[in-house]
Amino acid sequence: MEKELSYGERLIGISANSSGNEKVDKANKLFAEAADLLKSHILEKREKEGVDIITADLFGHAICEILNAQLCTVKVLTFSDTEQ
Repeated sequence: MEKELSYGERLIGISANSSGNEKVDKANKLFAEAADLLKSHILEKREKEGVDIITADLFGHAICEILNAQLCTVKVLTFSDTEQ
């Protein structure tokens, strides 16, 4: 039975590494960990004191930035200007 993927792993697509590049795997894991950290924090905050609209907006923006940074990082790690 396969391990259930975390929020961050699902968000990043941790099992979708078609290049087989170890650096891509490492970067994806780091971005997934960052997303999991934020998700865990927002859930704890919501349970303890609630989440105001600014915090919710910042969480959503941070998740989008993680995705953006992950995509750009993978592009840099796999880009070859010799490919035509």
